[in-house]
Amino acid sequence: MACRHRRSYTGGPGRLSRRLPVLHETVTSPARSPRIVVVGSSNTDMVVRVSSLPRPGETVIGGTFFTAHGGKGANQAVAAARAGGTVALIACLGDDSLGDETLAALAAEGVDVGGVRRAAGTRSGVALIFVDQRGENSIAVAPGANALLAPEHVAPGAALLSPRDVLLTQLETPLESVLAAVRAASDADAQVILNPAPARDLPDELLALVSVLTPNEAEAVRLAGVSVDGEHGLEDAAMALLRRGARAVVITLGAAGAYVATAEHRETIPGHRVEARDTTGAGDVFNGALAVALAERMPLRDAVHFANAAAAISVTRDGAQPASPRRAEILALLEGDQLPLDDAGRATQSFQSTEHAERHA
Repeated sequence: MACRHRRSYTGGPGRLSRRLPVLHETVTSPARSPRIVVVGSSNTDMVVRVSSLPRPGETVIGGTFFTAHGGKGANQAVAAARAGGTVALIACLGDDSLGDETLAALAAEGVDVGGVRRAAGTRSGVALIFVDQRGENSIAVAPGANALLAPEHVAPGAALLSPRDVLLTQLETPLESVLAAVRAASDADAQVILNPAPARDLPDELLALVSVLTPNEAEAVRLAGVSVDGEHGLEDAAMALLRRGARAVVITLGAAGAYVATAEHRETIPGHRVEARDTTGAGDVFNGALAVALAERMPLRDAVHFANAAAAISVTRDGAQPASPRRAEILALLEGDQLPLDDAGRATQSFQSTEHAERHA
């Protein structure tokens, strides 16, 4: 399939200003705020905190247990909503009590759940998660109803997107459904963010429709076929993914931040030094916040700074969705709590990046 209506990120390399660029003021249409449609999974996370992750055949005693709403799609939807986005989720839940609780929790977070279907006679997805004292985790997932999310369920919602909107998707649902959503969003000229997790091989057709690809290092190695080790490892992997068709690549590096690459520019955007408690949902928080920033027309590198800050806050807390920070918290970390905010956590005065100011001088 030929690549049609491919959407690139807004902005370019330029210098990053010390102040966070204003978000909503750069959106020109008064009709509505840009929307973020998330297509993906929704699970219930069952989490045990342990001193160390169990090895094969080992039982680790003395952990503490809690449950939380999870799944990469739902995590990213909640992260985007808390970061200030107008968010809808397209997903599939079972007809069980876990599905009832999940649907209510998503609605309480302000996520539009009109696109969430219920599969009769099917259990909702569940993730079993161990988290050690360093915040590292080990996860096993029973997808349940997530595996029943079909192309005909996702394409109509994605087709309603406009060029001002963003589709955000991952790989915990069937690949054919992900591709259907991305095709529809691309035809609508919307931006497409693909978080290629969990890692798997992907067709070039899919990558050619992606505006921003957001693998972690292991996923980048799988997709690029090259190592990220060595002086030029990240650059080599990113360039390989650009050659496969992605318009921009953001390789997440955990505490080290993220490596950003386009055809014209490459750099590492540093992270924030925090004491990690639980890294389970950090990548999902990063992607949700990134989607908000790009929907609000931040330049890519400033959007990554915003996403880095959101992810840094999240790892200091337990769980995936419960750890997602509010917009005011993200801005406070970036601005040293000096940025005036309204009651909704939005900037109350206009701060533009140096690049934005230079382009409009």
